[in-house]
Parts: sequence; C-alpha cells; structure tokens
Amino acid sequence: MAVYALTGFSLVSLLSFGYLSWDWMKPSLVADVATDPMEKSLPPTFTRPPHIIFILTDDQGYHDIGYHGSDIQTPTLDRLAAEGVKLENYYIQPICTPSRSQLITGRYQIHTGLQHSIIRPRQPNCLPLNQVTLPQKLQEAGYSTHMVGKWHLGFYKKECLPTRRGFDTFLGSLTGNVDYYTYDNCDGPGVCGYDLHEGEDVAWDQSGKYSTFLYAQRVSKILASHSPKEPIFIYVAFQAVHTPLQSPKEYIYRYRSMGNVARRKYAAMVTCMDEAVKNITWALKKYGYYDNSVIVFSTDNGGQTFSGGSNWPLRGRKGTYWEGGVRGIGFVHSPLIKRKRQTSWALVHITDWYPTLVSLAGGNLSNVQGLDGYDVWPAISEGKESPRTEILHNIDPLYNHAKYGSLEDGFGIWNTAVQASIRVGEWKLLTGDPGYSDWIPPQTLTNFPGSWWNLERLTDGLRKSVWLFNITADPYERYDLSEQRPDVVRTLLMRLVHYNRTAIPVRYPAENPRAHPDFNGGAWGPWASEDDGDEWEGGPEPLKNRNKKKKKCKICKLRSFFRKLNTRLMSNRI
Repeated sequence: MAVYALTGFSLVSLLSFGYLSWDWMKPSLVADVATDPMEKSLPPTFTRPPHIIFILTDDQGYHDIGYHGSDIQTPTLDRLAAEGVKLENYYIQPICTPSRSQLITGRYQIHTGLQHSIIRPRQPNCLPLNQVTLPQKLQEAGYSTHMVGKWHLGFYKKECLPTRRGFDTFLGSLTGNVDYYTYDNCDGPGVCGYDLHEGEDVAWDQSGKYSTFLYAQRVSKILASHSPKEPIFIYVAFQAVHTPLQSPKEYIYRYRSMGNVARRKYAAMVTCMDEAVKNITWALKKYGYYDNSVIVFSTDNGGQTFSGGSNWPLRGRKGTYWEGGVRGIGFVHSPLIKRKRQTSWALVHITDWYPTLVSLAGGNLSNVQGLDGYDVWPAISEGKESPRTEILHNIDPLYNHAKYGSLEDGFGIWNTAVQASIRVGEWKLLTGDPGYSDWIPPQTLTNFPGSWWNLERLTDGLRKSVWLFNITADPYERYDLSEQRPDVVRTLLMRLVHYNRTAIPVRYPAENPRAHPDFNGGAWGPWASEDDGDEWEGGPEPLKNRNKKKKKCKICKLRSFFRKLNTRLMSNRI
C-alpha cells in the first residue's frame, strides 16, 4: 500500500513551475548569404542551413532538471526548454556507448554489433568503420564539424578516432570516465592512464582544468574563430555528471543544506553544467549564430541512484530497461521552431537525430540504407504526429539469462530468458532480466538496503521473465499486465523475433594487454596498426610477466610534471 500511496506525490513532482523571463543578450546581426543550390532540400522555413549545437549530458537523471520538479537549480536549461519544445516522450539507451553509437549512426545497437555492454578501454573494438556517421553526412552538406567532450566509441585504431569519423576538430576523452581535473582513468588496479586529447594528440597541457568549464570554453573559442556565414555542427558531450563526483567548491556550497553527500556533490555538478550551457548560448548570441541555430539537449541514459542521481518517479536507474533507465530528458531550442513554448508527447528516440539533423542541414539521405531513425522535425517544430510508432530498446543475447525464462513462456517463439525490451504504441514489453526495478525518491537515496521499494523490487521480480505495461496509462510501470493481456505479449514477442532476424553478431572482443597506457607514454590511445584486424592479437606479453625497467621518455617526464602540479592544485579543492 505504501508503494502506491507515493504515486500522488510523484504526479506533483512532475508539475511545471513558473519561469522568469530571460533577458537574452541581443545577438549580433548575421549577414545575408548568397543563394546556395543546397537550399532546395532544406525545410520550407529555412533559407540556409542552420547551425546545429547538440548537447549530451552523462548520467543525468530524469528528475534532475528544474522543470521536472527537482531540488537542483538548472535555470538555463529550464528557460531554454520553456522557450523551445520539451520532449516528454523521449527515449535513449540505458548506458553510455549504446546511446552514443545510436546518435552517431541512426541505427539500433543490434545493427552495429554493439548490443552488449559498453566499449571498454582495452578492447580492440570501436564503432564499425563501415558506418557513415552523422558528422560525415553533415560534412557532405558543407558543414564544419567539431566535437568537444566524451567519445566512448572506441579508439584502438586511429581510424576509430573522432577526427577519422567525421569531426574536423576534437577536444575530449576517449574512454568512459576520467578525473575532472587530472583526466586520469583507471581500468582496473594498476591499469591507469591520462585521457584528454586534442585532435589525435595527447593534451597534456590542459591538465588541471575542470572539464565542464574547459569544454564550454572550447565551444566559445570555436564559435569565435568560425564565420556565422558558414554552417557549423558542434557536438558537446559533457563528461558531467558521470562519476567521479567532483565540482568546484563554490557550487557545492550552494547545496550545503543537503544531508546526502553524494546528492550534494551531484547537484553541484548539474548546476555547474547548467552554467556551462548558459555560456555556450551566450557565445552563440555574441558571435552571431543564434538566430539561425538549433540547440538540441539530451541525456545519454538514466541517472545512477547510487551516485546522487534521481529518476523519480520513474522505475529503475542507469543500466536498466525500466523507464528510469531509458526515458531521457530532451528538448529543442531554436528561433526556427514554428510552434515554440510547447511540450511534445511525440514518440522520439535518440536514433531520430541522425535523419532529423541531416535533413535540416539539407543533406542527402537517399544513399544511406537501413536507418532506424526518423525525421521528427515536423513533430517537434509544428506539433505534427511522430512518424515513429515503436522503439526497440535492445536485444542483448550475451547478458545473463534470467533464471526462470524459457521458450515455453514465450509461446514457443521467443526465449524469455534473453534480455530484451520493446515499445510498440502504448505498450512496452520486457523479457529476461531488465535490471534493478526499484522506485527511489530523491530524498532517500542513501537508505539502501531494506527499504520498502527494495523489498518491492525483490518480490515483484520473483520467478518472472516477462513484463507488460501500458506506458501511456502507467508511465511509472506499477501495473504488470502480462497475465491479463497474453495477446499483446505475443504480438510484441513477434516484433522482437522480427528485429532479431535483422541483428548482426555481437562485437565484444577480449581485452588486449597491448592497450595498457604504459605502452603508450602513459596515456590511453590507439595501439593497433591500420593493418590489424578487429580481433587484433599482437603486442607484448601480459603485464604481470613484465619485470624489465621501462625507459624514460620526454613525454613521460612532461606528464610527471603535470601530475605534480595537479597534486598541488587539488589540495585546494573539494
């Protein structure tokens, strides 16, 4: 009874709050551009290709934005969303690499071989080289393309790097998470390295700068050096608010009344990121880009509740296929939107940005086959119906099979032990082990275990391998209808069968010892040659058998200098 009693509170938490007007800085005038032959393929209201700024945050929870009723201050994001279009039926993937790969390729994970887990630092794996990426299509359309932030799509070969996959410039990290100041990343005990890169070189000189500020400053620098007469695409993939929980102390001080330490640090990081977005928006106006710009904001997956994030009132967290893991924060802000200040309930998925943005740019999609995304600009800008009616959340054949799943439970057409999830219309089906199924109010994030929601998760998932929800009527996934509606279950299982027939083999190779940063001057970076295959097996013997003293090098000495400098700087930080 206690579980359902909280439903009323959750509805209150979703109410929109009032907004103060934002005194925008007047944008610089943009000079007229001569007629371009590419204009014929642009949307009717566009006279020339718009500047596109795509902002992706890391591990930001569904609840962790002001307009979702959060106690975290996000005035910039709230105002951008309020003046644009909020996407309240927007879906992403439950973890990092899958969301990023689907954004960049417009394809489901099952169509790139990345349907299992993430790309780990020591794996000879990356986004398949035969995929034409979003920035490559925008380059074809005449765009200057830039990436700032977290890549996490593999780097074992130079061909895998952002600058080889469509970006003219890159400043950021290649792995999944790094220290916000030192940019160190450890992939296990003793396997640590520096991970901040400028283009294809290691950016040792940037160590010590807080990444959220560093990335925002780089975006401003790009805008200042580029001409607003020429279209530009900037992909800003903030490291924030992924662990480690680090923030300048002045932001933590704002949340000193929060008793939960993790939540306090996390909140500070979110607000700091919000301020970085404000600076980026200000730069768009200052340098004359704003009037012809489209700003897209998206999270990459649900929040990690053990690290301060909150997806309340949704069920689940990062790494799960419950709504708390896959329903994202998303909005579009642009002077080019026809119907501004709207909340859209059109079904949108992260794969949709590929065809949507290429179409906005006047690019050619006729030679791109097999996209899973749709052009949703009319749904966003004009309030039209979304062309999307279903979403394959994923099919992961390598994930631990559910103990009680079987082919029999799947009507003889699907093994329900396999982790999979699909949304068709208003219905959502989950099979196998969807992940932790708890509801966690933000004010009680550290009260694990033994709380009421934890007990509910354990009893709810007992001896089950199939769940069915009417997401439109039950967005919090509290009423499993799998037993009442076996007809719907069977229909959705057939859709899983259909998608599974189109899946390519999983790409998840074993880790290679040659990837150790010690073999790369102390930094994470490419280790395989251009001639090496995907399952590259070359390199020295395992580290545990190497006892020879390594020679010193100039770059190693430089790295040591910056490490010592960072240690002194960090002594003054929280």
